[in-house]
Amino acid sequence: MKNDVFRYSNCPMHRSMAILGTKWKPIVIYVLRARTARFGQIHASIGSISKKVLTTTLKELESDGILLREEFKELPPRVEYSLTEKGKTLLPIIIELAKWDNEHYDHKKASHPKTEETVTADV
Repeated sequence: MKNDVFRYSNCPMHRSMAILGTKWKPIVIYVLRARTARFGQIHASIGSISKKVLTTTLKELESDGILLREEFKELPPRVEYSLTEKGKTLLPIIIELAKWDNEHYDHKKASHPKTEETVTADV
């Protein structure tokens, strides 16, 4: 992983950004904030992420202890993703970022329907 140099840094910001520093990771965490979801549900909720990038993002978040990947031994196979306790501790930060956006972004100029979602404190 490219962020390994930051992961082992003495700087807490470097270490934090090694975990959250991609475009999609905070969005995936936000999507899973109040539910368990399957790959297709996460993909549909985000919409503009490729399946390859989503797969990589989910694997990295799982290896960092942010997501739990639960496989069900049934036919057809089923896999569900949810936030771990460690992942849930990131929710207040992610929600504050979304609130900041609601206060400072001109939503009238939004061209994508998913950008019009208003964030509330309830998770």
